[in-house]
Amino acid sequence: MSDVVRIDREGPVTRLTLNRPDKANALNAALVEALLAAVEAAYGDGTRLLAFEGEGALFSAGFDFGGLAEQSEADLAHRFIRIETLLQKVYHAPFATLALAHGRVFGAAADLVGVCHRRAADPATSFRMPGLRFGIVLGTRRLANIIGADAARAILSESRAFDAGEAHRLGFVTQIAAKTDWPQMIADAARAAQVLDSQAAVELFAATVVDTRHEDMAALVRSVSRPGLKQRIEAYLASVKTAKT
Repeated sequence: MSDVVRIDREGPVTRLTLNRPDKANALNAALVEALLAAVEAAYGDGTRLLAFEGEGALFSAGFDFGGLAEQSEADLAHRFIRIETLLQKVYHAPFATLALAHGRVFGAAADLVGVCHRRAADPATSFRMPGLRFGIVLGTRRLANIIGADAARAILSESRAFDAGEAHRLGFVTQIAAKTDWPQMIADAARAAQVLDSQAAVELFAATVVDTRHEDMAALVRSVSRPGLKQRIEAYLASVKTAKT
C-alpha cells in the first residue's frame, strides 16, 4: 500500500490516515487511489469500523491542484470521477464509518467527511465546499440529504466557510470533540459497530442510506464534461490568490 495512506488495523477497526502533511493532505491521484484500494479491501477483511483521519495540521485541503498546467481536461475529469467513486464506496459501505476532522477541511475532503456515518470535528475545525465556483457538482445531493436542501443551497451558493459549531447545529458533523478525546471515541464507535452481527449491519445500512449513486455520478460527469473545465479552475484559483493579496 502507498505511504500516502497509513493503515492501522486493530481487531475489527481499520484506521486510514491521510499522510501527505507536507501537501496539506491534498487529494492527488495517488492518495485517492490508495484510499479507494484500502476501502475496497475493508469490504472483505472483516472490518466493522473504518475511521478516517488526517496527519499534520489539517484533515485535508481537498482536490490537489498541483501540476494543473500539465493536466488535460480529460485528466482532471477522470480524477474527479475517481473521487466520486471513492465517496460512493464509503457512503455505501456495509460497516460503520467514522470521520475525525481537524483544521481546515476543503472541497472533496469535506465530502469525504460527509459520507461517513459518524462525523466528529475538533472545535477549531472549519469546512468549505467551493467546487461549484468552478462548476463541479460533487456531493451536492448527499449534502442536502444531511443538512437539508435550504441549508445546502445557502452554503454552496455563497461558497462560504462554516465552523465546527455551525456544522454541528446543521447536522453535518454528529459530534464536536477535541483530538485528545478521539481514542475514546474510536473505542466507543467500535463497540457500537459490533452490537449487530455483520449481516444485520449490512441490512441496516442498505435500508437507511439513500441510494442516489447513478444520479450523483451522472451529475458529476455532466459538470466535468462541460467545455472549459481547466479554464474555470484556473480562474477560480486566480480569484483565491487575488483575495489573499
